[in-house]
Amino acid sequence: MDMAMPEYRSEVLLELEQIPPEFLPAFLKLVRAFREGVTFPTAQDSFRQGWNEALSAQTRPVSKLWKDLDVE
Repeated sequence: MDMAMPEYRSEVLLELEQIPPEFLPAFLKLVRAFREGVTFPTAQDSFRQGWNEALSAQTRPVSKLWKDLDVE
């Protein structure tokens, strides 16, 4: 574990204690949105999603995908 983790954890907890209770639901949404935005799905989850999209015909022709790229 990174040695800086306990320091950050205690700082986050100190900040959390200063948030008025009525704002905690909004804060929780913010934290969850942040975590989801900075984490990547596992390779297994990515493959599963792609496979499901392929099976349900949520695909695009390769020619159309290449058309939008700026390739010289």
